[in-house]
Amino acid sequence: MDYIIDNMKSNDWKDIKEIYIEGIKTGNSTFETDAPTWEKWDSGHTKSCRLVARDGEKVIGWAALSPVSGRCVYNGVAEVSVYVGANYRGKGIGKTLLNKLVELSEENGFWTLQAGIFVENKSSLELHKKCGFREIGVREKIGKMKNGDWRDVALLERRSKKIGLD
Repeated sequence: MDYIIDNMKSNDWKDIKEIYIEGIKTGNSTFETDAPTWEKWDSGHTKSCRLVARDGEKVIGWAALSPVSGRCVYNGVAEVSVYVGANYRGKGIGKTLLNKLVELSEENGFWTLQAGIFVENKSSLELHKKCGFREIGVREKIGKMKNGDWRDVALLERRSKKIGLD
């Protein structure tokens, strides 16, 4: 499959939102129940580390970083989000996006990336581990779904090799 990795643009939001909604519907991607507005999403993600996978003009996957804290000592720590459209999963797009996001994060001074992944989401856990993340532990019953079910989340992290923290 031919696709390119490109910087995310605000006019990509329609496709990004659609892919995010597909992830929400799986019940294994996020605690969120609705996609936010562009303005809310934009304000919650770092401007420097946002990527999309494009098949022609269509966005088929995306990856971005969110700050983990507003405290200045954590400026180099971010949470990873990677989503691939339902019709494009299992083709290596997520791995390409995540590897490029790691490169971009290091170019922008991030030293630790973390991911919180539902323990049932085996494919996402595997993907992150293939891209250099290690499992730190499992946060049991850390959040409740809208239906009342408590969920366990595996916490993974990746330390930058560029600054010798790995």
